[in-house]
Amino acid sequence: MAVNYTLVDAFTESAFKGNPAAVCLLDEDRDDQWLQSVAAEFNISETSYLTRLPSESNSDGSSTPRFRLRWFTPVVEVTLCGHATLAAAHTLFSSGKIDYDVIEFVTLSGILTAKKVAQNNKASDGVAHKGFFIELNFPSDPIAIFNSVEVVVPSAKDVIDLQPNFDAIGKFPGNGMIVTGIAPSESESDFYSRCFFPQYGINEDPVTGSAHCSLASYWSKELGKCDFVAYQASPRGGALNIHLDEHNQRVFLQGKAITVMEGILLA
Repeated sequence: MAVNYTLVDAFTESAFKGNPAAVCLLDEDRDDQWLQSVAAEFNISETSYLTRLPSESNSDGSSTPRFRLRWFTPVVEVTLCGHATLAAAHTLFSSGKIDYDVIEFVTLSGILTAKKVAQNNKASDGVAHKGFFIELNFPSDPIAIFNSVEVVVPSAKDVIDLQPNFDAIGKFPGNGMIVTGIAPSESESDFYSRCFFPQYGINEDPVTGSAHCSLASYWSKELGKCDFVAYQASPRGGALNIHLDEHNQRVFLQGKAITVMEGILLA
């Protein structure tokens, strides 16, 4: 049975930047061994699988599209992934398969939502550019979910210059390491980060949405605010707009994505 897939670069506006994720649209559930084998075949940080579910009815009579969403690294299924959720939402919004600005995903981390946020702005040449961000509604500070070590360094330069020892990181208790530092004053960002998950088969994750749920909580205390622009300083790089809702313990992650490849799985 052929399966359509899309390869999306998430948290970026440029192809071959941000974090790549494969998005597979399934007509029916497939067994876990097949899901993991396909993720190993793609061999990128995440492969996501979407299966349509009955829509949820709203008070105004409309129905919110609902999909089961699962995420696999090349070696293991994970319980939360930001960039692959962004990629999945981008695929659905861009393909014309849904005619709605909100999607609900049923996941191992509960029901997550993705919302299309329109953008109308003018570039330096005065020409108006239309597009959209995607806003993800995630749990705040999900340390228990990915159980990673957090390391704070003095500056963004220290984040950029870090030379990780992946063998040593792979021996840490937990699932990986998050390194962060305050952004330089001339930067448009508030803080920088890099993320390493060799235990998941990902030496350096290019842009890690879920890690920013934890980072938002940390930097909110450090900087005394709840809205941030974050930059993940991996070789590919990527940017996120973040809002921390402390009262409801939620983090809203905004980013863009771009489709770079489409194809069919025949196996």
